[in-house]
Amino acid sequence: MGTDSERNNTDGLLALIRGGKPMTLGQQLRLTVQLSVPSILAQFSSIAMQYIDASMVGSLGANPAASIGLMSTTTWLFSGLCGATATGFSVQVAHAIGAGDMRHARNVLRQSVISVFVFGCMLAFVGISISGHLPGWLGGDPAIRSDASVYFLIYSIFLPVRQMNFLASGMLRCSGNMRIPSMLNILMCLLDVIFNYFLIFGTRQTSIFGIPLEMPGAGLGVEGAILGTVLAETVTASLMSWYLFRRSPMLNLRIDSGSFIPRRSTLKKAVYIGMPMGLEHSVICGAQIVSTVIVAPLGIFAIAANSFAITAESLCYMPGYGIADAATTLVGQSIGARRKDLTRRFAYITVVTGMAIMGIMGVAMYLFAPQIIGIMTPVEEIRDLGIMALRIEAFAEPMFAAAIVSYGVFVGAGNTIVPSIMNFFSIWAVRLTLAAWLAPTLGLRGVWIAMCIELCFRGTIFLIRLARGRWLRTK
Repeated sequence: MGTDSERNNTDGLLALIRGGKPMTLGQQLRLTVQLSVPSILAQFSSIAMQYIDASMVGSLGANPAASIGLMSTTTWLFSGLCGATATGFSVQVAHAIGAGDMRHARNVLRQSVISVFVFGCMLAFVGISISGHLPGWLGGDPAIRSDASVYFLIYSIFLPVRQMNFLASGMLRCSGNMRIPSMLNILMCLLDVIFNYFLIFGTRQTSIFGIPLEMPGAGLGVEGAILGTVLAETVTASLMSWYLFRRSPMLNLRIDSGSFIPRRSTLKKAVYIGMPMGLEHSVICGAQIVSTVIVAPLGIFAIAANSFAITAESLCYMPGYGIADAATTLVGQSIGARRKDLTRRFAYITVVTGMAIMGIMGVAMYLFAPQIIGIMTPVEEIRDLGIMALRIEAFAEPMFAAAIVSYGVFVGAGNTIVPSIMNFFSIWAVRLTLAAWLAPTLGLRGVWIAMCIELCFRGTIFLIRLARGRWLRTK
């Protein structure tokens, strides 16, 4: 039967799911925490990179900060498409592992490599092609268009690397290994700090323990910020892929042989799972781009404050995405093991946990908004607007958690079509309608009030769908 320690560690608890053995509530809670914590840390490190970039570039002034802010929604769009493509395959792996069919899981992994890499190259081509025109299309001030264009060009060139990083990370998480992706994402954050320090700023005088030193620097500004990020991600993607293909106990491709040529059945399932997510992310990010267009006429200060507030808020909702990753793994493996009772319990546990944690984070965000925004920019006008935005958004965090984690539950079940439609309706019918109505009179405040109302509405409809249980009829 194994020792208590063996039965209570992550691998042992996941084996209980696959083996059809009973699990106590304590074991379910313990497994949820064990999978969530590393994923939360990984999510925090990812957002910390954006926070670091924004803080370092923000110290250069309003224009460089606004140039990155102008591109943020479009980079999220492309990153989301990469993530949806990887998820289409990683959820299949979770189901196969839950069913105890490790060979099929490895075969899906093999077939995914070529598929996602080709898709990443296609996205890169599109991004490179539009990089020169995009800042103008988004209504950016002529003073920031050049930096914004270069930023997006470099980002686009490295999209295949980002795609492979998402694939390797998603595959490891769906196998139940949250530790390696977490550790490597923290490493990526540290590398980003180092690379940014030398690439953004020029050569300057500093001191360490009172000893004066001349610190070299490339002085690339906005260009240095994105170069630091993509270089850090390249190192991380290489290490993540190496571990997945060579060291993973379940997905190590050296265990057996198989074809890397995608099979029609595998691609069909990937499209069924990933396409609704990709379309949903496209329409959501399209809505965010429209929001950027709404904010752009409000001025450079509003653009920068909006970008900083979005980045700062990410620190609050990243725990939700970390728990959602755990929910996808737990629900995916439970569905694969055909244990619907356990699937439902994990769904409720993860959603309630996410709402509680993000509720606490919302309180912290409201109280410490001046300090959070103050780190990112010395410009008083930007700080005031950013603080206002964060304090409005703090009230929506628990319901935002409900939407985030519920969506992770539905993804784990392979049920993505209806939730994607729900997200589409909520964003376009509620948020953008209200933002377009409120922005002319309330400015940036109106945009964030609209966002707060919409997130509460979205969380409500996701909780209703979770409670009804129709998402369980997908297997």
